[in-house]
Amino acid sequence: MSVPDHWCWRAGPVAPGPAVVVDMDGVVSEASGRQHFLDRPGRGDWEGFFDACGDDPLIPETARLLELLDPGVAVVLLTGRPVRVRPLTLAWLERHELRWDLLVMRARGDYSVSLESKREEVAALRAGGFDLRLALEDDVRNREMLQAEGVPCLYVHSGYYRDFAAPAPGAVGAPGKPR
Repeated sequence: MSVPDHWCWRAGPVAPGPAVVVDMDGVVSEASGRQHFLDRPGRGDWEGFFDACGDDPLIPETARLLELLDPGVAVVLLTGRPVRVRPLTLAWLERHELRWDLLVMRARGDYSVSLESKREEVAALRAGGFDLRLALEDDVRNREMLQAEGVPCLYVHSGYYRDFAAPAPGAVGAPGKPR
């Protein structure tokens, strides 16, 4: 299967079939230490935010969940990180020994909002034969888009998106619920 330049296989292509789509920042990597880059007036310092991604701690609960998935289910990391930080991201993944099969990053020159970028990648994954059975996401807008696209989505409350709707009662990380 030929893939776009902003897609990266871990150990070569996997056969199309069932897959889980997992966001990175706030879902598998704890990016709260970088949030100060985005808390600046205006649009924030996105370059600084992404350049610091290699220092994030792992969110161990998500790593454990990925370990427990059936080996026949492909793990697709679908992130809004730009492809220019791929070396940092791959080094982070190797250091933390996270299970994954395909890393899908934001293509060079893609400055669209995350949900539009991710919607296009969901369509491309399906066109490539992947049956998207579940997603893990920390952005309410992306969760709603994934659900509208027919992908059940487990919402992980990272706390990064305080300007948007609160998590549904019972969501992982919601007030009163453990992370």
